[in-house]
Amino acid sequence: MASILDEYEDSQTIRHSTQQPHTRLSASNIGITHSGFVNARLEEERPIFNKQRIDFSPPENINHFAVCNNQLCMSLGKDILLRIDLGKPDQPNQVELGRKDDAKVHKLFLDPTGSHLLISLNTNECLYLNRNTQKVRSLSRWKGHLIESIGWNKLLGTETNTWPILVGTSQGQIYEAEISASEGSLFNTNPDQYFRLVYTLDEDGKSAPVCCLEIERGIESKFFIIATTRKRLFQFVGKVPEGAEQQGFSSIFSQNADHFPSFQEFPANLGFSEIAFYTPKLRTSPRSFAWMMGNGVLYGTLDYTRPDSLLSDVQVWEYPPDIDFNFNKPISIVLTQFHFLLLLPDRVKAVCILNGQVVYEDVFPDKFGPLKNMSKDSACGLVWIYTEKAVFRYHIQREARDVWQMYMSMSKFDLAKEYCKDRPECLDIVLAKEAEHCFQNKKYLESAKCYALTQNYFEEIALKFIEAKQEDALKEFLMKKLNNLKPSEKTQITLLVTWLTELCLNRLGTLEGDESKRSLFLESREQFRKFLSSSKIKECLYNNRTTIYDLLASHGNVEDMVFFSVIMQDYERVISHYCQHDDYEAALEVLSKHRDEKLFYKFSPVLMQHIPKKVVDAWIQMGKKLDSKNLIPALVNYSQIGSTEQINETVRYMEFCVYELAVTEEAIHNYLLSLYAKYKPESLLLYLEQTGTHSSDIHYDLKYALRLCAEHGHHKACVHVYKIMELYEEAVDLALQVDVDLAKSCANLPEDDEELRKKLWLKIACHVVQEEKDVKKAMNCLSSCNLLKIEDILPFFPDFVTIDHFKEAICNSLEEYNKHIEELKQEMEEATESAKRIREDIQEMRNKYGVVESQEKCAACDFPLLNRPFYLFLCSHMFHYDCLLQEVSPHLSAYKQTKLEELQKKLLTTSQPTKSRHQLKEEDTASLGKGQLSRQQIKSHIDDIIAAECVYCGELMIKSIDKPFIDPQKYEDGKSSWL
Repeated sequence: MASILDEYEDSQTIRHSTQQPHTRLSASNIGITHSGFVNARLEEERPIFNKQRIDFSPPENINHFAVCNNQLCMSLGKDILLRIDLGKPDQPNQVELGRKDDAKVHKLFLDPTGSHLLISLNTNECLYLNRNTQKVRSLSRWKGHLIESIGWNKLLGTETNTWPILVGTSQGQIYEAEISASEGSLFNTNPDQYFRLVYTLDEDGKSAPVCCLEIERGIESKFFIIATTRKRLFQFVGKVPEGAEQQGFSSIFSQNADHFPSFQEFPANLGFSEIAFYTPKLRTSPRSFAWMMGNGVLYGTLDYTRPDSLLSDVQVWEYPPDIDFNFNKPISIVLTQFHFLLLLPDRVKAVCILNGQVVYEDVFPDKFGPLKNMSKDSACGLVWIYTEKAVFRYHIQREARDVWQMYMSMSKFDLAKEYCKDRPECLDIVLAKEAEHCFQNKKYLESAKCYALTQNYFEEIALKFIEAKQEDALKEFLMKKLNNLKPSEKTQITLLVTWLTELCLNRLGTLEGDESKRSLFLESREQFRKFLSSSKIKECLYNNRTTIYDLLASHGNVEDMVFFSVIMQDYERVISHYCQHDDYEAALEVLSKHRDEKLFYKFSPVLMQHIPKKVVDAWIQMGKKLDSKNLIPALVNYSQIGSTEQINETVRYMEFCVYELAVTEEAIHNYLLSLYAKYKPESLLLYLEQTGTHSSDIHYDLKYALRLCAEHGHHKACVHVYKIMELYEEAVDLALQVDVDLAKSCANLPEDDEELRKKLWLKIACHVVQEEKDVKKAMNCLSSCNLLKIEDILPFFPDFVTIDHFKEAICNSLEEYNKHIEELKQEMEEATESAKRIREDIQEMRNKYGVVESQEKCAACDFPLLNRPFYLFLCSHMFHYDCLLQEVSPHLSAYKQTKLEELQKKLLTTSQPTKSRHQLKEEDTASLGKGQLSRQQIKSHIDDIIAAECVYCGELMIKSIDKPFIDPQKYEDGKSSWL
């Protein structure tokens, strides 16, 4: 047995490797550049049905064969049963039935779990063998019945218990039974728990063997039972209450007791029938069935949602014409996804369920003997065939590879595309075929959609639609082609976009003049605009916008041209269009919406001429985003020749710039000033006063303002400008022409220049006396300015004026003079007293002294003080001469340091210690005669520099408080010395 097991293990390895998606044969893992065409050719070299003979020579003839869930059972000779767990192929198990009589195995039945094996004997007996035991047990309750079929309970069945199952006999009886693998109790050692009749089938009033039984569960606790005889197929439909499945299926049959169950019958008779099911995955419900009977194969799908029948879309495929029932009638049938395999005595035929054609035929040589039976293991998809002397196995690989061609020939293009979606070369053929089919049936739009997905020649397809005068289909084709292009294919995109634009414009032009097609025209326009707004072609439209503009212009389509301009953000063209058509408000709306300051600068002059108020409102909304300086040309132009409204709006915007935006541009302020001077003089002075009175706060040109105000005769404004320019004399002279009080306010402005202020007041007094001849006003000038005296203004009065008018002023003047003289006397007395006290202090200082003890030390170096020349300060600090010089020098200014160095050099040259004191005095006298400083004078000057105050208590210490202890220039050196 080693050879068959080894062969099976090798085949299992190969099958799993072909089914695993990650190790699937492809061009990429065999060293060939990936291509759909190469990949398809390599895969199709492997046949769909790959037969393999098992290297196995049985010791006796194989009578029967069953396989399910990787469990294989064979009946050999008369009394031997061979079991192989294909998951453990190296552990075969051989069991003897232990029969001494002439009983032979009639049939083997293996449940879906591969655990329960029923052995039907031709002596109307039945044996049971569980996968986990070696003991063959007899089913006593089943005795007297030749078992033809078993309906297994796939819902509840386990390895130890079958739960309720259905049993079909050769007499048309259907029994319900249950088998348990346990040993049972003392009083019940049989594995069969019960065995009761639930229904009897017949044909033409006679009993007929129950050839097949199948139990399937639908939705909402509904169960379907399919039972077949030689030429009838019965269906039993009924509900089993939720949770009552273990009670069996007798209730379903009792529900059909009142009426005859539905069935399908065919006249021909093979003497038996067989039904096969296709289950896509393990432990799922079957999807389709194939019933082999006398007239052919009844094929259909299983619809679990139907209320009264499980079978759907049934059709009968007749047997191939070369099958002669007298010599080679079918023996067995197996159903796959797209084929059913018919087993004949000497061959296997595979028939496609889509068209009934034989797609595969495998003839077996005579040396193996006639074929006995065929079965399929749903767990792994293998098909097993055996003769008395040999075992064969079929691998079914990618049987859907050619299904697309069949669906395509049947015009089921959706299914064809579904089965070749991973093979682009096949998908292209299907799409081309579908497109041609739709074109011939005048479904031009559907044809265009399919053609756009194919690799057919673009020009050929386009001409095809043009010749058929199907412009809509052509447009659909071009649109789909455009959507399928990659962004890098710029030339093709440009071609298609231009062509589509031309087609859309032609259609719009055709529909525009027809009022009856108004709705169609609006719909077409909306589609065209949606096309222009597509993000995918935005770059193409932008790069070729000149061409699109030309096309739109050639068709006279102004509205769509404006729409396209907006899409391209070519707002200048849009605004120009509106302005040319005098739709200024629409132009301003576009400007305001897109807020492009350059366009505002360009179109504001035109818009300001026609809708000044709305334009200024738009400017104000723009705020600081607009540079008001660039709008001056538009304002100046129309403020000079425009209406009052334009002028008022110009002033409004300038005021907004000055007061709201706080613009400081001189041009803006000068222009506003000119507007005030020309058109709003009442606001001129207010503006000047609000802008400030100091030249640093002014943003307009003072000279320009002065000239402007003078030209228009605004004297008060001129006075204000003169005051800002600090031309007080001119301000007073001009103010005297307007108002004396205004002149007085100007005269008080030069506060720091009393002479000028007095001069200005004298001008005012002269004007009052000589021009106005008002003596009282002149006297008021004296009281308003304390710089003027009566004697200053007397010369301005005429000779005939009597003194009575000045009596009070003269008296007041004399009193002030007397008071001033008294103050001077008081100051002289105080000065004399101060001089006396100073002389006394000097005299006292000359006699002041201090006592220095012998143990006193220098405050700087802490060495004895009396060893070297020293200084003693009134604060009691004492320093050596050289120590004090060293402490003071860093704090001296550069000038004093230079002077100190010069004095030290002079002192060094004058010191001659070897000479006698007499000689020294002579030389000092001589040097004095020559105009040079004596040694004593030099020392005195040095003392004035370094000993003017105590270095610790004087001003030097206070000034040095913010200086670092270490000179920054010497910091690095000091830092390195510490490390």
